[in-house]
Amino acid sequence: MIRATHVLRRDALAGEIVDRIVLDHGDRHRRRMAMRAAGGLAFLLDLPEPTVLDDGDALVLQDGRLIWVEAAPERLLAIRAPDNHALKRLIWHIGNRHIPAEIGPDAVYIAFDHVLAEMVRGLGGSAEAVERPFRPEGGAYAGEAAGHHHHGHAHHDHAHPHDGHHHAHPHAHD
Repeated sequence: MIRATHVLRRDALAGEIVDRIVLDHGDRHRRRMAMRAAGGLAFLLDLPEPTVLDDGDALVLQDGRLIWVEAAPERLLAIRAPDNHALKRLIWHIGNRHIPAEIGPDAVYIAFDHVLAEMVRGLGGSAEAVERPFRPEGGAYAGEAAGHHHHGHAHHDHAHPHDGHHHAHPHAHD
């Protein structure tokens, strides 16, 4: 099976695009995985390290051909607030839950979650279900932002060596 061994970022594309692969947010953060492009081309993604693939990037096959990466539409919540201060408060509450978020000019987008939608509405914002590609912020914890920081419990404690305290953070599953 032919391998895709590196990524060309969308601003540096050069070469023959022979197929495209449509991936959701979770599947755009990979290192090694068998894949099948939309036109049927099977290949092995075999990158040196886990990489976040952005919409418009290309995977480079061993023979130099390119597979275009396209972000798949996903069910999201478009979160809005009546004013800038209220939106900042909502962003703080979302960030406190350690979930991936895409911050746009007039809305914040998160994966659809009815519990978080109710939280947002309870804090005075709106949460509308939408279908669109999800491009969350990379942030300081890129692994978390890419959806690889999962918990099977409602709370966890963070030890902060600088203050010796533990802080419990609620999650979307509360």
